[in-house]
Amino acid sequence: MKTLLALVFAFIPSLAFGHVGVGEPDGIARGFMHPVGGVDHVLAMVAVGLLAAHLGGRALWLVPLSFVAMMAFGGALGMAGVALPYVEVGIGLSVVVLGGALALVANPPVAVAMALVGFFAIFHGHAHGTEMPGTASGLAYAGGFIVATLVLHATGIGTGLLIGRERRITQVTGSAMALGGVAILGGLI
Repeated sequence: MKTLLALVFAFIPSLAFGHVGVGEPDGIARGFMHPVGGVDHVLAMVAVGLLAAHLGGRALWLVPLSFVAMMAFGGALGMAGVALPYVEVGIGLSVVVLGGALALVANPPVAVAMALVGFFAIFHGHAHGTEMPGTASGLAYAGGFIVATLVLHATGIGTGLLIGRERRITQVTGSAMALGGVAILGGLI
């Protein structure tokens, strides 16, 4: 798995800048860079993976996929110009709430976890969609932010599986994420 991720990341720069001198990268490269370029998105999406790993079983794939599905929906709303209030607050709160759930080592039913991450995913997707460059293909751009999200979820799942049921590490990680969310909401990062 590590080798596969290393290969993916090794080829991303060449895909993004395959036409040097033609302008900034659009489409899939720009879509990919949006989630990985913001600490708010990275923390929330890794937290989704950590929560899925903590819950285990069906949650390993249901929780991240519910996030991705609702994020795509939010992205479509953003691309279509549909206004959504409090997007940045929703993104910041996602980091606080998901980090808090990890800090408390919460064990919600899988359906509740799916609904929770799905709700917050709409805000993340809307932010991605509204920031799509006018010259980018909507499908390519969405593909980019979906792939990046899946990579971040996989990072969280992998980390969560390495941590295992180590309660203290999960609590410290979740606490740090929740504090990061508070800092995001306070405009500190």
